[in-house]
Amino acid sequence: MSGASVFRPCAAAVLGMALAACTMGPDFVRPQAGLPAYWRGEAVVGSAVDGDAAWWAGFDDPLLGRLASQVLDANLDLQLAANRVLQARALRGDAAAERLPGLVAGAGGVRARNSEVGLNDPSGNAGRRDYGLFQAGIGLGWELDLWGRVRRQMEAADARVRMAEEDAHAVRTALLAETARDYLQLRAARQLRAITEDNLGIARDIERLTGARRRLGVANTLEVASAAAQVAALDARLVPLRHREAQLRNALALLLAQPPQALDAALQDARRDWPALPAVAVGVPGELAGRRPDIRRAEAALQAATAGIGVARASFLPRITLTGDAGFQARQLDDLDGWNAHRFSIGPSISVPVFQGGRLKARLALSRLQQRQAALQFQRTVLQAWHEVDEAIEGYASEQRRSERLHAAAVASGTALEAARRQFRAGAIDMLDVLATQRIALDNQAALADSRARAAIARVDLYRALGGGW
Repeated sequence: MSGASVFRPCAAAVLGMALAACTMGPDFVRPQAGLPAYWRGEAVVGSAVDGDAAWWAGFDDPLLGRLASQVLDANLDLQLAANRVLQARALRGDAAAERLPGLVAGAGGVRARNSEVGLNDPSGNAGRRDYGLFQAGIGLGWELDLWGRVRRQMEAADARVRMAEEDAHAVRTALLAETARDYLQLRAARQLRAITEDNLGIARDIERLTGARRRLGVANTLEVASAAAQVAALDARLVPLRHREAQLRNALALLLAQPPQALDAALQDARRDWPALPAVAVGVPGELAGRRPDIRRAEAALQAATAGIGVARASFLPRITLTGDAGFQARQLDDLDGWNAHRFSIGPSISVPVFQGGRLKARLALSRLQQRQAALQFQRTVLQAWHEVDEAIEGYASEQRRSERLHAAAVASGTALEAARRQFRAGAIDMLDVLATQRIALDNQAALADSRARAAIARVDLYRALGGGW
């Protein structure tokens, strides 16, 4: 029978089986997030979605924008996450290769001799002398994916690629948020240091005046000692503030993959004022599932687990592989190129799992439990995201209200301090009253600076809770 006459029925059988192929296991259905219809406190922070992914532009700080751009270019954690995405895509390519036939070319030659009293000697020499065998050819192997095992593996591989991509998005969002937080804390520390230095100047002025009055016999020892104590206390406050600034500068340098102190000169231009922040565009809750990378990752993980059920169920069914081999074989190397040395074989092979000791049932049960776990993890992720957004909205709004009240207190205490200094110079009040007024003013100014920084950081936390830029 010729090779063509053998190949035609095999091809027809393959085509018929391919047309009858099906995909085992459940199809993935996108889960419902179950989010509320609106956010609590939405009227406070706005409701229109902003299409600009560069959310840090809302802080009106060019230096923050430059830092954010540099982090995206240089951060090592982000590069590691990008590398993991490439690895997932490479694994996806490996899984995709099973959909195509595999061809293997080979050639070889041996010199051998069989036993005279062993099995039949295919060389025809009855083991009495050695012989040579030379061959070259191409082998074919192709699994017919009748039950969708390979297709489900591809579906799971695609889902794992999306998981890696969402992990990278989460790293990006976290890094941008951390950069903004460190930078805003640096601004707050600098502003608090400036406030402390201003109050230290006032305290030293009071100390000089008190010393002069003591020499005139007007001030007593208690007033002189209290003035000196105030100067020492304010001077001591500057030490941890400078250390905190150094820590934050180095934290930013690490995020930008720079050595310590590399950003000290560039960060000298950091703003010290806190302009009014516009409302945050939070959008509607239903959009959260499309914004947050952790929710999108949990959805992809559920799809991968669902596809795993199909892979496990397909393992119960026969695996049919089309195999083929064609080439040349001869006992003499010179005869290898002749047509009479050609050989071929082609045909399907089938393997059926008859007894596996319960292994296949255990794997199917495990895949179903993994899908159940992925579904629960999705629900947990959505609920956690809901809580984070709700808390971030309330925290941002509360800190804004606190800042408004502290601003009024700081203005009033600043006015009181100026009045007390004038009255002290005029001799109308003693120095202890001035020191008490200064402590109140300093506390209010420091609380206001801290509150404005907290409001800005709460805004960053809200953006992060909403999924960052979108």
